[in-house]
Amino acid sequence: MTDATGGAKGPDELRRQIERTRSELGNTVEELAGKADVKGRARARAADLRDKAGAMTVQLRSSAVEARHTVQDRATHTGPRPVRSAVQAGLRHPRPVLVVGAAAGAVVAVGVLRRRHHHGHR
Repeated sequence: MTDATGGAKGPDELRRQIERTRSELGNTVEELAGKADVKGRARARAADLRDKAGAMTVQLRSSAVEARHTVQDRATHTGPRPVRSAVQAGLRHPRPVLVVGAAAGAVVAVGVLRRRHHHGHR
């Protein structure tokens, strides 16, 4: 019910157009406010990442427990007696085993770096 120039034909049509325009403007303002709320978006992203990290932690713990049981079962039923005893002791006291493993890894890494450094100066 608009005239040929695209304007409102009467006061009722004009009111409807104004109400439609207000509604569209309100939606646009809400969208812009949401995009401008950097802190809010950052908080939402951080919460999402925390949730994902928590789920990953649960999954990794489950996998570690499963692997521990597998190693423990194999160590108990197979292999030479000294190896079984060492593995069983490592399972009972994992922290020293991890420390020794990390130290051994560090020694190997230092050796590799020294070797590369030596070969680089020749």
